[in-house]
Amino acid sequence: MGRQLWAPSAQRAAASNMAAFMEIVNRDFKQKLQTYSELYQWSVEHIPEFWETFLSFSKIRLHTPYTAVIDDPIKMPGARWFEGATLNFAENLLAYRDERIALVSRCENRGPVRISYAQLHAQVRALAWALKNHGIQPGDRVVGFMPNIAETVVAMLAATSLGAVWSSCSPDFGIRGVLDRFGQTAPRVLFTADGYMFKGRRFDCLERIGEMLKSLPSIERVVVVPHLTAAPAIDAISKAVLLNDFAVATEREIPFAAVPFGHPLYIMYSSGTTGLPKCMVQSAGGVLLNQLKEMILHTDLRREDTIFYYTSCGWMMWNWLVSALGVGATLVLYDGNPFHPDAEALWHMAEEEGITVFGTSAGYIGALQNMGARIGQRFKLPTLRTILSTGSPLTEENFAYVYADIKQDLQLASISGGSDLNGCFALGNPLDPVCAGELQGRGLGMKVLAFDEEGRPVIDRKGELVCAAPFPSMPIYFWDDPDGAKYRGAYFEKYPNIWRHGDFILINARGGVTIYGRSDATLNPGGVRIGTAEIYRQVEQIAEIEDSIVVGQDWKSDVRVLLFVKLKPGFDLDATLKEKIRATIRAQASPRHVPAKIIAVPGIPYTLNMKKVEMAVRKTIDGQPVSNRDALMNPEVLDFYASLEEVRKD
Repeated sequence: MGRQLWAPSAQRAAASNMAAFMEIVNRDFKQKLQTYSELYQWSVEHIPEFWETFLSFSKIRLHTPYTAVIDDPIKMPGARWFEGATLNFAENLLAYRDERIALVSRCENRGPVRISYAQLHAQVRALAWALKNHGIQPGDRVVGFMPNIAETVVAMLAATSLGAVWSSCSPDFGIRGVLDRFGQTAPRVLFTADGYMFKGRRFDCLERIGEMLKSLPSIERVVVVPHLTAAPAIDAISKAVLLNDFAVATEREIPFAAVPFGHPLYIMYSSGTTGLPKCMVQSAGGVLLNQLKEMILHTDLRREDTIFYYTSCGWMMWNWLVSALGVGATLVLYDGNPFHPDAEALWHMAEEEGITVFGTSAGYIGALQNMGARIGQRFKLPTLRTILSTGSPLTEENFAYVYADIKQDLQLASISGGSDLNGCFALGNPLDPVCAGELQGRGLGMKVLAFDEEGRPVIDRKGELVCAAPFPSMPIYFWDDPDGAKYRGAYFEKYPNIWRHGDFILINARGGVTIYGRSDATLNPGGVRIGTAEIYRQVEQIAEIEDSIVVGQDWKSDVRVLLFVKLKPGFDLDATLKEKIRATIRAQASPRHVPAKIIAVPGIPYTLNMKKVEMAVRKTIDGQPVSNRDALMNPEVLDFYASLEEVRKD
């Protein structure tokens, strides 16, 4: 059980959106709920009532009413939500049209661009009519190969205002990675910037676009956003037009298409490191309802807030962040390297913009900790009340660092979910304390359990993360999967009618959740299940090590643990350091966690979303091919792992 590091004041908890929502539940359903744990239990025991109550609480605008909340509350997959209801996703994100700032776009190559809600509405209006005049209709695919800038948000809102389906890739994806995604779904219009900046370097996008178009015959129009230059040369790109020539200002109202609650909104992609990326189609109503639940209740977001998340447009956290427009808050977008020109770049921004909710990754927090960055001493952050972290498990030491060196009085909410649901299974809440190493609890309406090896729910024991009841933001289907076989195989193969997410977790008696890494990367030496995060936590305490990755290797009818370490400059992996690593892991974890081999490597493979890819390393050392290397940030490092003779020896 993690040590308590912070608790909300009674006043803060009582004034939260969560407390207000609980009062409504108590009033309307004659309950006497007082704690988050009680509210959570009610929400998963009364799933239709919970989602219907939140739909009303969030003030989501429907064009036509629904006839039932859910057609079958135990059917998964395939349950249908709010049948009969029609709505428009973009319309709900554009409910405000005043002078409050909607977007602050900050990049390495230009100063802040500020766009009010009124200006955002006008820009979306011009682009929506341009797309409509081009013939875009509900269900058509519109895609973005865009940096994280305001124009990307405008393009998504314009497309979805017409009922089109939006999908995006970050411009740091390789050509093959983009084609593996967009090539499956036959988009009609592609938005791209002329280029982007990263770490002070300029990267051109238009040359790659020209190559991509040869393999994307469905593209009818390429809309180019000037970002690096005011007037980029586009003559060499067929079907290209500059944004300002395509979208002309108009006073006509946005032609919001009223689509069914279950109408497709986004196509999200799996990482693609083990095969062609899966194309997960999510619904307009489901995404809107679940993301607003997480914004309004779990993040306690309000109109006066300024929220930031460090993300690219190829990661679901971009989609998640944009939904904060539905609350009327100010969104801060940042495109560039978070450590450029120095490690304090994002904190200068947080201070200047008065950010109240700061979102980042565990890797970023760990990097700050390793640098010894004293953020709290260098910056005044009076408005900052919440830090969100995702991407990988946040260690107890990371938690302690945040409270010691960033700010004491704030909520540190580690959150975990996935692109599959465009949201979270476990996350923070404004009523409970924060304990080191723990996510505060499971998400409302998400019947999350930890299953043991026999498929039985367990408490205070590690197990497989499952969700035992439908939720609105489940994919409605996978692209090019007419009989649903890919969909069922992804989540329902092991436990029929129960979603198996692929994480190894522990749910404690208080409701806190600890993530131990991906269950497909779980180590099984001697038949004992060990989460990779348990080893990473110990290795991160060793000063000589910059980064690491751990995998299990089938060996002599058992599994042996291999630890690969990237050392900090000036250090060598000699016998003394190896023994220090083993002793640390043995003392702080257990003898079973001690790796059979410790091997120095020049780099650790990551996806473009900054997630370690244990499976890619495991395949490589076993001599198996790793498909879709373009999904990795640094695929070249796998060549070193493939050359290692040491992994084939006792």
